[in-house]
Amino acid sequence: MNTPLSRQAALLAMLGMFTGFAVKLPMFLLHPWLPDAHTEAPTAGSVILAGLLLKTGAYGLLRFVLPLFPEASRDFAPAAMMLAVAGIVYGAVMAFAQTDLKRLVAYTSVSHLGFVLLGIYARNDWALEGALVSMVAHGISTGSLFMLVGQLQERTHTREMDRLGGLWATIPRLSGVAMFFAMGSMGLPGLGDFVGEFLVLMGTYYAGYIGLTVAASVGVLFSTLYALKFIQRAYQGPNTHHWAIPDLAPREALIYVPMILVLVWLGVYPQPIIRTFQPAMQAIQQSANKTREEPRQ
Repeated sequence: MNTPLSRQAALLAMLGMFTGFAVKLPMFLLHPWLPDAHTEAPTAGSVILAGLLLKTGAYGLLRFVLPLFPEASRDFAPAAMMLAVAGIVYGAVMAFAQTDLKRLVAYTSVSHLGFVLLGIYARNDWALEGALVSMVAHGISTGSLFMLVGQLQERTHTREMDRLGGLWATIPRLSGVAMFFAMGSMGLPGLGDFVGEFLVLMGTYYAGYIGLTVAASVGVLFSTLYALKFIQRAYQGPNTHHWAIPDLAPREALIYVPMILVLVWLGVYPQPIIRTFQPAMQAIQQSANKTREEPRQ
């Protein structure tokens, strides 16, 4: 017969596993590798990292940490949620402070995935559903932004916003696509990011963490600052550098149009995604909500 871990041993084991997945997420304080990795990676590497690989950290928390250590996870939940909210606000502020477009988009991932961590540890239906929708929407919106930055770099040979500006007059179609995904990243209602963040905030409030809900909402407001800065500095204003570069090609449009449609679909009708993962979410929640009073054998 297996001997259960003591409460202290379970907490230490959970913290070790949590730390490994939190680095991959990336969580605030364990995130410094991410901006440098995105900055040095080619566009395809950044798209794969933002669209898929970062989600393995959240998957590990959902699939292993919560079910294997339900009591330790419950004890650690307030600390994890505070770190999540700190990441939401910190990531948005740091994104606003960047002048390199790729680093700006990289820091938005720290902010967006803070909502995922917050939803995972709020551990109710709304929060878990919001975390799932946020993961899918983040992969689409942030991956698209990295592609847009890569295209700008290919055309202008720079990512510095001070050397850009006035691009809307030269590349109106590509600028319009950039505005759409920037609005998605800031959580515009009707797009997928809004649904995920709203559900996480509702779930956090329902779990009784009112202060953390308010602080995370402030982080949502800060996200408008970096999104508007991205559009205003790179695309609006006079074309002082006299850019004359190619606009969105049909081959490029074939890539963006499906992602635009999916992001709108997630914002208007996310129920198919939620229903698909609902059995797994219910199993995770039931496992994570085991009572402490269960008798030890």
